[in-house]
Amino acid sequence: MKVLQILPELNAGGVERGTLEIAAHLVREGHEALVVSNGGRQVDALERSGARHITLPVHKKRLGTLLQVRPLRRVFEAERPDIVHIRSRVPGWVAWLALRKMPPATRPRLVSTVHGFYSVNAYSAIMTRGERVIAVSECIRDYVRANFPRTPEAAIRVIPRGVEPGRYPRGFVPDAAWLETWRREQAALAGKVVLLLPGRITRLKGHEDFFALVASLKAGGLPAHGLVVGDTHPKKRAYLDELRASVAARGLGEDVSFLGHRGDLREIMAVSDLVLSLSQQPESFGRTVVEALSLGRRFVGYDHGGVGEQLRAIFPAGCVRLGDTEGLLAATRRVLAERPKPGAIPEAYTLEAMCRGTESVYRDLLAAPRA
Repeated sequence: MKVLQILPELNAGGVERGTLEIAAHLVREGHEALVVSNGGRQVDALERSGARHITLPVHKKRLGTLLQVRPLRRVFEAERPDIVHIRSRVPGWVAWLALRKMPPATRPRLVSTVHGFYSVNAYSAIMTRGERVIAVSECIRDYVRANFPRTPEAAIRVIPRGVEPGRYPRGFVPDAAWLETWRREQAALAGKVVLLLPGRITRLKGHEDFFALVASLKAGGLPAHGLVVGDTHPKKRAYLDELRASVAARGLGEDVSFLGHRGDLREIMAVSDLVLSLSQQPESFGRTVVEALSLGRRFVGYDHGGVGEQLRAIFPAGCVRLGDTEGLLAATRRVLAERPKPGAIPEAYTLEAMCRGTESVYRDLLAAPRA
């Protein structure tokens, strides 16, 4: 097969990561993988996997991006992919419009992945226009059913995002060189209970709840230190400044560290006492939850969306009602004191299952008659 995936850019994020994983899997299985995006820092990693990248400015949320319909159609005509897989709304519209002008009997088959709880409108409905619609969790499938009822039930496939157990083995310990560097650079963590909040810097990730939790633990006599790890988009730098000011105002200047984008999140999770997810809106999937629990680390998060779905399946002790800051404090204290062990990671949450399931969707669609 030749599969072309399209998304806005190849920088940080779950959509980008999944795109690279599927591309690498396809190449390993002898297929041809192409990705269309505006580019980004992960293009090199994509191309090292054996996939090809085609740069088109399909990333901006403005009408002018529709000028890329014709160039993208030329890409489709030149490359003749069997499958076009759309992963985001703006490039999804560009791809869909490009396909409309191609002969129905020979144009590529269309797959979409619903990666999030999109706003319910015609703009978002493009993500349910695929001949097959992949939902990244049970809660996303339910959301599509409830809010985009024109999506045929038979078209939806639930394929959770996956963790690679060999890369996230239980009891993993970072190598000596990494640990030496970490201890030198993070000397303030010595003797502290380390809490980790991973995720991009946005207003919905619950940073204020995290700071309040660190402050409450400290006030109760627990020497807690919070780590905020995540990328900051240039448009979010003002918000990062707000967060730093909030930390200072709470008197937590020595107790919270902002580490920015890191390529060693696995190692940081492995040396943290607790990993958290405090998103104010539901996440579509809790891949960080699965990764941390696969390592054997304990996790506390708000019980909604994909995070709640994964915690209920693997580590129910970490579930907290959304916005319940007192419950968050109580659950954190309980998990730190009692140290319950995470359950086994279900097969459905493995990277192998995700890749095989997606490849199966492609194969099944190519074998199915056109509508």
